[in-house]
Amino acid sequence: MSYEAVIGLEVHVHLKTRTKAFCGCSTEFGSEPNSQVCPVCLGFPGSLPVLNRLALDYAVKTGLALNCRVREFTKFDRKNYFYPDLPKNYQISQYDLPVCQEGYLEIDIEERTKRIGITRVHLEEDAGKLIHKDNISLVDFNRAGVPLLEIVSEPDMNSAQEAYEYLLLLKSILEYLEVSDCDMEKGSLRCDANISVRKKGEVTLGTKAELKNMNSFKGVRDALDYEINRQIAVLEEGSKVIQETRLWDPKALKSVPMRSKEEAKDYRYFPEPDLPPFIVSKEKQEEIAGQIPELPRKKMARFSGEYGISPYEAKILVGSKKDSLFFEECLKGYPSKDKKFLVNWLVGPLFSEANSRSTAVSDLKIKPADILALVAFVEKQEISQLSAKTVLTKMLDTGSSPADLIRENNLAQISDSGSLDGFVEEAIKENPKSVADYKQGKLNALMFLVGQTMKKSKGKANPKVVQEILKRRLADV
Repeated sequence: MSYEAVIGLEVHVHLKTRTKAFCGCSTEFGSEPNSQVCPVCLGFPGSLPVLNRLALDYAVKTGLALNCRVREFTKFDRKNYFYPDLPKNYQISQYDLPVCQEGYLEIDIEERTKRIGITRVHLEEDAGKLIHKDNISLVDFNRAGVPLLEIVSEPDMNSAQEAYEYLLLLKSILEYLEVSDCDMEKGSLRCDANISVRKKGEVTLGTKAELKNMNSFKGVRDALDYEINRQIAVLEEGSKVIQETRLWDPKALKSVPMRSKEEAKDYRYFPEPDLPPFIVSKEKQEEIAGQIPELPRKKMARFSGEYGISPYEAKILVGSKKDSLFFEECLKGYPSKDKKFLVNWLVGPLFSEANSRSTAVSDLKIKPADILALVAFVEKQEISQLSAKTVLTKMLDTGSSPADLIRENNLAQISDSGSLDGFVEEAIKENPKSVADYKQGKLNALMFLVGQTMKKSKGKANPKVVQEILKRRLADV
C-alpha cells in the first residue's frame, strides 16, 4: 500500500530584543540562573505586564516577510496550564486574534517550487527552563517572559526533506530581518512537528502525532523520517495511530511517547485582562515594510541573473545575510564576466574551511580582496589548485597575504618542462601497471600518473604541463 505523509511545523523563535516581552528584565543568554527576573515575569500578585513595542514590531516585520495579512486589531490571551517552569501557571499568548495570518513561503524542492502556507504568526512569552540533575529537578526562570514568536505552517509538507528546506529558508529569512539570532544551541529557535500519514489519493487527514525535542534541522529531518515509517508500520499491521506527543531521542534515533496530545480547549484560553488590545495601523505596517531588506529568494534570483551563476550556487551564496554581503563583494570585484571559477572557490574550499572551523565565511579572518588575489594566482597558473588550498588555510591561520605565503613557502607553480621531466620519469618508472593500462586505452590511468607526479613535486607542478609531458613520453614507451 502506498502512503503519503502530511506535515505541519510549529517554529518558536526568540526575538532579539534587549528586554523581555512584558517587563524590563534582560534577555541576555548565559547569565546566572534566576538573576534576570522580577515580580512581573515571576507572576507575583499585583504585578502588571507592559508590552515590549519592539517585539510587536518584529512580529509584524516577520509576518510581512512571510506574505501574511497583518491584523490592525490584535489582542493577547491567557493560555492556562500548570507546569514547574511556568511561574504564573498561565502563558501570555495569542489565540483567536493573532497579529499575522494567512501567509506562505515558497521552497525549491526537486527542481520545482512548492508553496507552503503559513497559518499564523503570533507573539507570546517563553517559559523557564527545567534542569534535571541526578534525582532532582531545578528551574531557571531567566528565560521566562522572553518574547517568543510562534510561526505555524499549514500541513502542506509531504516529506522530511520538504520540512528541512522550509526550515532552512525560514531561518534564513529571520536572520535577514535581524529579528532573531536563530541559535538552536541557545534555544533561540525550536521546532515541533505535527505529522500523520494517509493512503495516497485520500483527502481525510490521518491521526497525527506531535514530535518535540528536535534540536537541529538534521534532527528534524531524521525524526520525521522515523515517524513516517513508524506510523506506516502501525497501519500496515492493522493497528491505529494514537494521537499523542512524542519525544525524539537523538542518540537512539527513535521517538518515544511523552503524553496524550492536548487540544485548544484544554488550555481554557481567555482574553488577557491586564493588557489592552493593540492597533497596528496601515501607516505602521507601511513603515515596517520599508525596513525589510532584500530577502533570500529575491537575492538568489538576482545573483543568478546578474552574475550568471546557477540557482543551486546562488542558493548556497545567499543562505546567510552576512555571508551574502561578503560573497557579493567577491563577485563584484572579480574581473571576468564568467564567474564560474570564482564561485567554485567560494562554495568549495572557502565553505569547507568555514565548516571545519565551525564558523561563518564572513567571520573568517579574510577579506574579499584576499580571496580574489589568491584566485588570480591560480588562474594565471602561478600556483596550483592544490597549493592554493594550502595557502588558503595558512591565510586564515596567519592573516598573511597570498603573495607573501607563496613566496615564503616556495609554492610557486612549476611550468617549465625541463624542471618537471625528473618527476614525470619517476612516476612512470614506479607505476608500470598504470603505464600498461594507459597503453590499453584506460584514460583514468593517465590522471593517476598526473596525480603521482603532483605528489612528487609537492603539489607545485602545473598539471596541464605534466599531462602533456606524460602523453608525449608514454607515446614513446
